[in-house]
Amino acid sequence: MLPVWIEAVEPAVLKATGAPARDELGAEVLRRWGSSEVWRLSYGLRSVIVKRGSDAQSTEGTAYERIVRPLRLPAPELFELVRLDGAVLLVLADVGRVTLEQEPSLDGYLAATELLARIRAVEVEGDSEFGADRLSELAARVASRAAEGFGQKVERRLRPALAELHRTVRPRVVHGDYVGKNLVTDGTRWTAIDWPLTYLAPQLPDLYTLIREAVAFGHDRDLLVTRYCDAAGADRDLVERQVLIGGCGFSLRALAWVIEEGVHTVPSSKDWIDPLLEELGGLLDQLP
Repeated sequence: MLPVWIEAVEPAVLKATGAPARDELGAEVLRRWGSSEVWRLSYGLRSVIVKRGSDAQSTEGTAYERIVRPLRLPAPELFELVRLDGAVLLVLADVGRVTLEQEPSLDGYLAATELLARIRAVEVEGDSEFGADRLSELAARVASRAAEGFGQKVERRLRPALAELHRTVRPRVVHGDYVGKNLVTDGTRWTAIDWPLTYLAPQLPDLYTLIREAVAFGHDRDLLVTRYCDAAGADRDLVERQVLIGGCGFSLRALAWVIEEGVHTVPSSKDWIDPLLEELGGLLDQLP
């Protein structure tokens, strides 16, 4: 049975799929979390993705309006956007049924690095949304769960590295959750989905999270970095610095989310806290 909230976007769904009526639609639940619910609705060979997001997931509509649509990023086309009762409802093009998480091949990860290079090649206007103030805010939110001296290490190592990067590199688009589950293929092209966490910054957390996952599947880190540098025409040393600083930012953001929201919406995420703190500590130790 379809959830009641789909009534708010029913006209857009019927138009996009060509279905004569709601009860003619095929329905498949793709995700059902505390803050996010995703369905594939289909009629014959035509299908759409319908999402309801709340809490952190409710920002995807704003992300589409502010960044994804104006910059024509490689994301699913947005057919309808409705804000309702503290949540956002989206009707999106169905861009494929296979994710990189489902088929984590080296070729898939290399294609994803090339897609990321395309995203990062898009010039943007506006300032970075992950500078010193954001760093201090996140560090303060994480400090209660970190070891003694955590705040000093962030200030002594990460803050100057982040400041120097901002002086030398213009901000570009950061997807914010660039991992296999959010990279979809139709067999011909790859598309990045799920954009609620997108922001502008010079660092490269997206390449960090992609490499992190690829290495866990046994793929060669160097191949991915080399492919990204070639596709982006980027300096290897600079990219490595952007990835390292981006990894620190990713870990801080992930920890803050788990501590304040994840433990309530995804209870099992409490088990991520210690590994993320250890990961962040290792990254901070690599900074000069």
